[in-house]
Amino acid sequence: MPDPALLATAVDIVLRAGEIQLARQESGFTISKKGAIDLVTEVDLECERMCRAVIAERFPGHDVLAEEMGSVPTERAPSRWRWIFDPLDGTTNYAHGLPIYCASLGLEIDGHREVAAVYDPSRRELFTAERGGGAFLNGTPLAVSATTAVSEALLVTGFPYDVHQNSAPLVELFALFLSRSRAVRRLGSAALDLCYVAAGRFDAFWEQHLKPWDVAAGALIVEEAGGRVTGMDGAPFDAAAAHLVASNGHIHDEMARLIAEYRGRRAPDRT
Repeated sequence: MPDPALLATAVDIVLRAGEIQLARQESGFTISKKGAIDLVTEVDLECERMCRAVIAERFPGHDVLAEEMGSVPTERAPSRWRWIFDPLDGTTNYAHGLPIYCASLGLEIDGHREVAAVYDPSRRELFTAERGGGAFLNGTPLAVSATTAVSEALLVTGFPYDVHQNSAPLVELFALFLSRSRAVRRLGSAALDLCYVAAGRFDAFWEQHLKPWDVAAGALIVEEAGGRVTGMDGAPFDAAAAHLVASNGHIHDEMARLIAEYRGRRAPDRT
């Protein structure tokens, strides 16, 4: 397993971010727009600056990829270590006072996801994982659910910020799973959606048009809790591919089959 100092740093950063998020809920914050419905707050930026400062101090040779500032250029060659940070996953919820948001931090070493930490400050829930070491919620081991059929499953999904431009395929696939499952939820935080699959609260999650910081930590937590993560096309999971299905493993093939059948039924000019 990786150096324990790496997980300790990931935990420290997401806990600090959570405290910033809670404090600014009390003191107030400004909101601006990155797109028609894509919000950014000064809290996002404050948490990201904190993360970059901590990693620069403790691991000056490591790279950081984060939502608001992207990957900051350096004069040195790319590092073997890359931290992938979402300083406030669920910004829209946060801006509206809805307590479903978190900080999410994953670490890749040589391109492989090795360490993950996600913190929900509203519930004081800290999700962690290390490759080969299992997944945990506040120190208690996590395990995915035992549900074996989509018809018995509670699913969760999300929509991208450009949903207004191309809503039909997203809504149609949502409707398909709504008609086949016990229920479908939409919480507005991909990182928490993944953690809830790992905790057995949801049986599966699917989403398109994702960014690496949305899923880098949560996907590892699902895998280490005994779940399965792939692309929506069934390909091996790639955080840069922008789409995924994460499940308890038991219903994964059925989820993938339904997605493939749906895509096959769409007219070529509508895919």
